[in-house]
Amino acid sequence: MTVDVEDYFQVSAFEKHIEKSQWDILQHRVVDNTNRILDLFARHQVRVTFFTLGWVAERYPELIRRIVAEGHELASHGYEHIRVTEQSPEQFRADIRKTKQLLEDVSGQAVIGYRAASYSIGAKNLWALEVLEEEGHLYSSSIYPVKHDLYGMPSAPRFAFRPENTRNLLELPITTLKIFDKNIPCGGGGFFRLYPYLFSRAAYQYLNSVEKQAGIFYFHPWEIDPQQPRQQNLPLKSRFRHYLNLSRVENRLNNLLNDFAWDTMQNVFLSKPLAKTSS
Repeated sequence: MTVDVEDYFQVSAFEKHIEKSQWDILQHRVVDNTNRILDLFARHQVRVTFFTLGWVAERYPELIRRIVAEGHELASHGYEHIRVTEQSPEQFRADIRKTKQLLEDVSGQAVIGYRAASYSIGAKNLWALEVLEEEGHLYSSSIYPVKHDLYGMPSAPRFAFRPENTRNLLELPITTLKIFDKNIPCGGGGFFRLYPYLFSRAAYQYLNSVEKQAGIFYFHPWEIDPQQPRQQNLPLKSRFRHYLNLSRVENRLNNLLNDFAWDTMQNVFLSKPLAKTSS
């Protein structure tokens, strides 16, 4: 179970409509929403991985400390949600290095995982995985093995694999269901809001019982917040994707947490416990 910790105005779909210079003056809702999510996980006694923006951690260190204090894993989502496809190798290295150090300084926990903004690592920029390993990350969850208009690498393996250009890094693709030789996305986000819950439950049941694989699920704090400020002048597709069924997500999450056993990325896929950084 994973959460991509970013605020509603930081999504890639809004980047042409909301300037980064506005971020600090907009209403911030990420703390309240993430605290609601932490309360939800506490009720279900579940530990998860929070892929967190450095921008958020820098402004709200107490939120980060609560995440870690309650036994969750902290991982990197980059500093300010810049897609890897928009970065040079040098820019990417600087971004992940800055974010990793910031998260570790705030939390006191080693950060070993990374997830690219909008799953923006694919066939054309696999060099990013090598850079991640060089900068001390042990795993990435940045490839979605589907065909999508904004991201995706349908040729990638569906389950955990070690990329050829790395020595020890593990790539953990977002969960898909294979139907008639096509990978169907079912790992969370907008698809979780689009599909009936029964489809998501059936997909994970098949994954666990038939394919004998662990699934990876993701969502964002803003997805449990139907009262978030509505952005104007958005393209119809962006509006549909962002606001669809927000009022149903929290109830569906409760069902998902009841129906399956969940844990952190590190606990499920890596054998070694997290090391603590020195103070």
